[in-house]
Order: sequence, then structure tokens, then C-alpha cells
Amino acid sequence: MNDYERIARVIRYLDERHTDQPNLATLAGHVGLSQHHFHRLFTSWAGITPKDFLQCLTLTHAKGLLQNGKSILDASFDTGLSSPSRLHDLCITLEAASPGEVKSGGKGWTIIVGFADCPFGKCLLGESPRGICHISFVESNHEDAALAEVEACWPRARTRRDDETVGQLANRIFHRVAIQDSSTPLRAFVRGTQFQVRVWRALLKVQPGTLVSYGGLATILNRPTAARAVASAVGQNPLGYLIPCHRVIRETGALGGYRWGEVRKQAILAWEHSS
Repeated sequence: MNDYERIARVIRYLDERHTDQPNLATLAGHVGLSQHHFHRLFTSWAGITPKDFLQCLTLTHAKGLLQNGKSILDASFDTGLSSPSRLHDLCITLEAASPGEVKSGGKGWTIIVGFADCPFGKCLLGESPRGICHISFVESNHEDAALAEVEACWPRARTRRDDETVGQLANRIFHRVAIQDSSTPLRAFVRGTQFQVRVWRALLKVQPGTLVSYGGLATILNRPTAARAVASAVGQNPLGYLIPCHRVIRETGALGGYRWGEVRKQAILAWEHSS
């Protein structure tokens, strides 16, 4: 069997079995190669890695199911991407700031801020009297800039650093056991335009382990021509991970950009899928 026949055999296998989400070892074994050799060979021939190729097949399948009227949840089951054990998105109460609260800039409030480690690196969390108001991922040596972002959003509020309290909150948000055992909904509080808040609420309905395009999200909002406006609102999400903007992809099936880096977006999606 020459290299072309090996690649063709794997592509046929993936086309037939991509809903099983076969791993690298399975694919390499299918053509009798080591994982390292197979990965290098496939990437050289196809121009993308086996994992990326599988993802393209999966997304194409999912888009077809959605276009044919399948629900997002049903499409996720049929493509092998579902993760029904992750229910934390159903346990978030999202409230929006009133015009008066936006105008006041948080006057009279104390916002608890702090840094915590999470599965995707260091994160900064902020909690106002109304609920969680900020979640971002922070690279080393950028802590001051991240704190300044919170202060700029609520310029008249007092901020108090409390990493211990924030660490407990991060545990509720990110720790799998805490997520599944939690009986108290998380309260989230955001400031944004009416349209932005509508987009963020719609994102909360995208189940873990599933993906949606900007156009698909626009259709859910009954604004099928507003994909660009949806993309802009997704990019302004103030609650990284909690409002799952990482589940939005481009119409082509490509993952697209992410405010906190494409590698982190891939890591979050893989983590959700594995739970």
C-alpha cells in the first residue's frame, strides 16, 4: 500500500465513521502506521492535521443536519459531539444593567475582583452586588491591564481584591464536580446594548459540546441578515466561558477567532467534549 492509498483509505474511513470521533491512534492503526508517522504523512498530503480534517467533516455534517431542520441538541447527538453531563449553562441567571445603572457607572458598589487558576490558564473574575460581571483569561504580566478593564467598565465602583473568594467562585464555574452538584444558579450581570444582551442570552442556549455559526445564531434571533452584528456582539462578551462565545464558528466551518486566543478556544471545546 503506497502513501496515496493510505490517505485515501483513511479519508474514506473518516467519511463513514466520523460520528465515532476516532482518535489518532485508531486512524494510524487503520493503515498500519505509527501515530507520529501517520500524523506527518496525513498533514503533508491533506494540508491539515487529521484532527482538523475530522473537525471539518463533523461541522459539515452538523450544518447539514441543522439546515434540514434538526435541533441543535439532536444535531449534536447525531454528529457525536454531545456532552449531556455538562448542565451548567442551564443554571445561569443572566440580568442586564438598566440604563440608570449604566449611567451611574457602579456608584456605591463594591466589586470583588481577583485572579484564579482554571483549566484554561489564569482568569480574572469580577463579582458585583448584582452578580458576576467580568470573566476574562489573562496572560502573564498582563494582570494590571486586565484589572483596568474592569475599572473602566464600572468607573465609579470601588474594587476590592480578594483572590480567595474569587477562587471559590472560579471553582463553581470551572470544576466539573462543582458544576454537576450545584443546585444554586449562578447570577450573572452584564452591561450592553439590547441587541448584545439578546445575543448573549441566545448563546446560553447553545449546549455544551455543540457549535453554531454566526448566521445560525442570527437566525435563532430572527435576524437572519444580521450575522455581522451578531459576530460583533459575540466579540464583546464580558463573561468569557460562562457565556459560551467559544461555541460560535464561521459559516465555512472554520473555528474563527477568539478574544482570548484560538488555541484556548480549541482547548475549551475539547475539554467540554471530553466531559
